Amino acid sequence: MVSPKLRRTLAATAVATLVGSLTLVNPAQADPNNNSAKKLTKAVTLHGVLRHLDAFQAIADANGGNRGSGLPGYDASADYVAGMLEDAGYRVGRQPFDFNFFEEFGSSFGRISPPPATAYVAGTDYDLMDFSGAGDVTGLVVPVDLALTPPRASTSGCETTDFSAAVAGEIALLQRGGCPFGQKVSNAEAAGAIGVILMNQGDGDPVTNVDRYALFAGTLGAPVGIPAVSVSYFLGAQFAATPGLTVRITANTTSEVRSTENVIAESTTGRGDNVVMAGAHLDSEPDTAGINDNGSGSAALLEVALQMAKVKPNNRLRFAWWGAEEANLVGSTFYVNSLEDERVEDIGLYLNFDMVGSPNYVFGVYDGDDSAQSGSGPGPAGSAQVEDVFEGFFASRGLPTNAADFTGRSDYGPFIAVGIPAGGLFTGAEVLKTVEDVAKYGGVQGAQYDPCYHEPCDSLDPVADGGNAALYAQLEAEYDLYGNINTYALDVNADAIATALITFAYDTSIVNGVPRSPGKSHGAGSSEDAHGNALQ
Repeated sequence: MVSPKLRRTLAATAVATLVGSLTLVNPAQADPNNNSAKKLTKAVTLHGVLRHLDAFQAIADANGGNRGSGLPGYDASADYVAGMLEDAGYRVGRQPFDFNFFEEFGSSFGRISPPPATAYVAGTDYDLMDFSGAGDVTGLVVPVDLALTPPRASTSGCETTDFSAAVAGEIALLQRGGCPFGQKVSNAEAAGAIGVILMNQGDGDPVTNVDRYALFAGTLGAPVGIPAVSVSYFLGAQFAATPGLTVRITANTTSEVRSTENVIAESTTGRGDNVVMAGAHLDSEPDTAGINDNGSGSAALLEVALQMAKVKPNNRLRFAWWGAEEANLVGSTFYVNSLEDERVEDIGLYLNFDMVGSPNYVFGVYDGDDSAQSGSGPGPAGSAQVEDVFEGFFASRGLPTNAADFTGRSDYGPFIAVGIPAGGLFTGAEVLKTVEDVAKYGGVQGAQYDPCYHEPCDSLDPVADGGNAALYAQLEAEYDLYGNINTYALDVNADAIATALITFAYDTSIVNGVPRSPGKSHGAGSSEDAHGNALQ
């Protein structure tokens, strides 16, 4: 994780005035005749979507440069989205939940003795593990139940009995394998260790299984009270072979349980037993404004919802802006887990929009039928038909698409896990653009789809916030960028979102066989909150 950098700040009162001035749509402006794809896509404009991104940037500027869950910038973002939806006439619920919050501000790791003293380099020699505790600790390195002889079937640190009294007040050297990282570190802490070095496992062939030997990034899954770093197998083996090795670890982190919320909005009409649901995560990484990830999806979905506010759908519309996605899909998982079985069955389909304006974009459509035969396989039954609607939109405009795999990295994951048909759009993150991509979309070969993915430069001023000036000059020469946003990709995808939502608002029969005519309903004309209970 990149350390936070200094950013522009605005007085709270000035920002409140600015954000208020960015309000684009109110109930009087929404048109009940936006009831076809042609009318709705005309109403959903790039200008409208960009105004929401302006608001998100203003919120980030006023709150330390970020909109991360558990931080004031996220709360202000949720207030902005909820307020606009309430003004537009939606039933709005705010679903609170707790999650594990982690933010790193800096770290160091060094060998003190025996000579030579060595300062290891973050990201090259070691990584601070997510949810590491804070501290400045120096101690002897104590190997714990290591398996350094092939096949290196390690369960180091998985059992409390792995630890001897020698580890108390010292730094435990543990090996990957056998159980979660967090379990190992928690056991070390309980045994009295003041810090942990977690080395890679070193199993398998070092040529074909490089990831089991190299430095790795890891998460402990939940806060711990002691500093913990990861190293490669080779550096760990060197430590284990060095008698009397003393090291120092410093970690400046916040690692704790915090509260955040999802924002859920529903139409007041439509079948409650056949809900068309669409979502985008609202949170950013804790050190970025998150203008593409995922201001782009949040802003596009918000503008579509506002322009549909007076449409009378056959099927209930439910929109979600998820919290704590960046902490491993916590908000969407909490939402799905909170639903009773019949409420799960009431969701006809789920559409996900996470990063839809990447500067070096591709038009990714989630591969519901696994026609690309790559990665994680197809989505639940009906997902292929969701994909067909998006593919039909792009085909109608003569535009190419790429198959986006259901990797589980975004908020569709909890929905497909319970069998809900899903689909959506994705313009790419850290993957490098290929020759084939350039032939279809233009752009810069060998550069990330989003060069500022999870970096502070994911903002409306990426170069000033640390982005590669030469690369952004190349992108600007070919594309119309609005900060870290490709306006063409965002404009097209906003229309794709509108087309899919208005299509399914009236008819989901191609997905789940539910016809247009009204049927049984859990309260058609009423609304439920995020728990499936009536909103008051």
